Amino acid sequence: MTTGALAPASYYERTGEHRFKPTAHAGGAWSADEQHFSPLAGLVAHALEQHLAARPEAAHGPLALSRISYDILGRIALDECEISVATVRPGRTIELLEATVTIDGRPVVRARAWLLASLDTSAVADSPVAPLPAPGELAPWPMGDAWEGGYVSSIEVRRTPPVRKGRTTAWLSSPVALVAGEEIGPLASYIALVDTANGIAVQQDPATWMFPNLDLTIHLHRQPRGRWTGLDTTVTFGPSGQGLTSSVLHDVDGPVGRAEQILTVRPQPGG
Repeated sequence: MTTGALAPASYYERTGEHRFKPTAHAGGAWSADEQHFSPLAGLVAHALEQHLAARPEAAHGPLALSRISYDILGRIALDECEISVATVRPGRTIELLEATVTIDGRPVVRARAWLLASLDTSAVADSPVAPLPAPGELAPWPMGDAWEGGYVSSIEVRRTPPVRKGRTTAWLSSPVALVAGEEIGPLASYIALVDTANGIAVQQDPATWMFPNLDLTIHLHRQPRGRWTGLDTTVTFGPSGQGLTSSVLHDVDGPVGRAEQILTVRPQPGG
């Protein structure tokens, strides 16, 4: 679904070399004055890719982002943010990058990304994971009926009817640009939708229970392609306040990796 009332049609506007201002499309599902983490995760991936692109390939060789792990350090206000990127472990075949997102001088997100050498292993490529039904085979799901926020209102979701709580598969795409006026690579565009997994297969009504995630870790065995992010998602609530959202990640050609999110589960105030 799209919402023409929210303008401009991007999640962020660049305000400086490393600074970005979120638009209303980046609004969170738990609070209107916070950012949804999904587009911010994509923005961090975009910053990492720009960091690599600024260096000659001869300095590091062809590398593919194979794991990125985000830690959410606190409230992510719907305010201008700055992203700094540093090389922690340089290398021609294996490299580790770190990105830090700050708002008003306070770190709110830290991410570490492992990059591995790209070479031809197509002769042994295989996965036991079956592809998802194509996006066109699934019915649209109005996610905004269950969740609020500008981000949720901006995306298109096609979902299989859940057979039980905490279990579903879905395809997501967005007509909204990640950063106004900038070319965004397929990896950052794909990652910008992955954090939505925690809202597509809920265990409990979010009006009565809170279950925000504190992190997001993505492992990739293949670089995703196309405009659709596929999620085969399972949500588990434990008996003592912790939960886990686990997703097998797909593009239209098949599985590409996995994502995990740890949850803090608690009753809504007054719920």
